[in-house]
Amino acid sequence: MSEVDADTIDAFHRGRFLVVQPKGRGHRSGMDAMLLASLVADDRPCRVADLGAGAGAAGMAVASRLEQAEVFLFERSDEMVAFAERSLKLSENAYFANRVCVHEADVTLRAKARAAAGLQDNYFDHVIMNPPFNDASDRRTPDGLKAQAHAMTETLFEDWLRTAAAVLMPGGQLSLIARPESVGELISACGKRFGGLEVTLVHPRPGQNAVRVLVTAIKGSRARLSFRAALVMHAEEGHAFSSFVDDLSNGRAAYARKPLKGA
Repeated sequence: MSEVDADTIDAFHRGRFLVVQPKGRGHRSGMDAMLLASLVADDRPCRVADLGAGAGAAGMAVASRLEQAEVFLFERSDEMVAFAERSLKLSENAYFANRVCVHEADVTLRAKARAAAGLQDNYFDHVIMNPPFNDASDRRTPDGLKAQAHAMTETLFEDWLRTAAAVLMPGGQLSLIARPESVGELISACGKRFGGLEVTLVHPRPGQNAVRVLVTAIKGSRARLSFRAALVMHAEEGHAFSSFVDDLSNGRAAYARKPLKGA
């Protein structure tokens, strides 16, 4: 980690790519972004939309691992857009920079306004997202940039998943990471737009409650909901990640979906 104008340059995938991020403020990407990126398992040429991309870590992780992926970062904060653009100018990221573009856009826009912001209907093979997760009962942060990134609204999942369904091609994959308590709202918001939901609870250690949930779903699928085996980050003792989680977080493996039974 090094400082640039009171910001930081952080290494991901064991130094394979770098991300410029705000120092001591705003939402800083880490393990959540890397787990989210690992949900995209596609060796074909594909277009990936990262909704609410922040500084772009998750989308860049996809571009770093998948050589044929074209990634579009959508973020409404002009300051976070600027961080993503600075990252793409780093020489260390040159090997994927021409496959990543940044759009300043509110992902809750609708119809023509959404398309004008670069969110074209039926265009993307994958949509990834890490939606805001703080509700009104959570302690508010004095950090305005972080508060904006974490602010949940009553219709958040409905708004974000409506956009995801609009911009995905039929059969395209939605991937997201959220808090476990959001599972019911997520399933409801998927409605008839998405099927074949695969839900994975993420636990810090054996015997501890889940702290995150990974969800993937397919646009237009009629397959049933399934819960996958839990993902456990650490052993009972020590701070090292499990070998599989370490592979996911460092771009050596993808957390691929199970083959669908039924369309």
